[in-house]
Amino acid sequence: MKAVVLLSVIFLIQAAAVVSSADKEYDDDGEEYTSLEVPLLPESSDFDDFLSYGFYRKSCPGVDRIIHQKLKQWYDEDNTIAASIIRLHFHDCVVRGCDASILLDYEGSERRAPASKTLRGFEVIDDIKAELEKKCPKTVSCADILTAAAREATILVGGPYWTVPYGRRDGVDSIGSETGLVPMGLEGITDLIERYQSLGLNLVDLVVLSGAHTIGRASCGSIQSRLYNYSGTGKPDPSMSTSYVNFLRRKCRWASDYVDLDATTPNKFDNAYYTNLPKKMGLLPSDSALYTDRRTAPIVKALAYQPSLFRLQFAVSMAKLGNVQVLNDLFEGEIRTNCSCRNY
Repeated sequence: MKAVVLLSVIFLIQAAAVVSSADKEYDDDGEEYTSLEVPLLPESSDFDDFLSYGFYRKSCPGVDRIIHQKLKQWYDEDNTIAASIIRLHFHDCVVRGCDASILLDYEGSERRAPASKTLRGFEVIDDIKAELEKKCPKTVSCADILTAAAREATILVGGPYWTVPYGRRDGVDSIGSETGLVPMGLEGITDLIERYQSLGLNLVDLVVLSGAHTIGRASCGSIQSRLYNYSGTGKPDPSMSTSYVNFLRRKCRWASDYVDLDATTPNKFDNAYYTNLPKKMGLLPSDSALYTDRRTAPIVKALAYQPSLFRLQFAVSMAKLGNVQVLNDLFEGEIRTNCSCRNY
């Protein structure tokens, strides 16, 4: 219990600068467009000298409003797109940083790699980009669009708000073999810790960003061995409860089917992901490992006991993720006019 209290204090200190859901939200030209209120912020970002909250204030006023409105149109048609956009953003940032390299579409690119075959949301980003090109040609990067879209997707499913500094440039390279860096849910905790540290993220970020599994789905094919033949034993994974295994077997009639990552409240952004883990209801091996590993278990418990803690820290960790290894020098990358292809 002492560990949980200490972690709570640390989380609250980290989250002190994060803006959470309120009543109204305004874009950078002062126009109201959602149900959040954003206080005045400094022009520069704490994350990087070259990213700023007012980067598009003069060159493309209203960029936040456009991203929000376009994404909401897609969400109203298919609410599962929110989780897909958050996942797309994660895949992008893990490989080469947040440079929209995942959006490039050509033979041998990240987008066409096996690890990316279940990614969705490309057409959403293209739609947003097309709208912004009409208003502000050759101005807003695809990397900024994807980062802000992940924030807006989180809000649409009931998650927290955080400020997104702008100024990222788009990468010009995308190498499919590098998608091996993306965690796929099969890794051990030590491996995950090392991967996150290489991105400048810490143990808390690892556990909190895993909480994005409070929404979204996974393919049944990815868990078949856990249900029927764990480590060649011919039996289910013992780290899953019998009732949960039976539930998943009923849901997963075919490997091509999909199953919710959070079996209790799959369409709600909450901390049920963490309360499920002590009940042996982690869908992916890495989910279950978060509760059984002594390094991550105390953080899981803290987030399970205090829902508000998860919301606050999720905003902090997502802000950090969005600033991983960004390109921000005029001599780095480019501003694509089409997110799926380079300008040259």
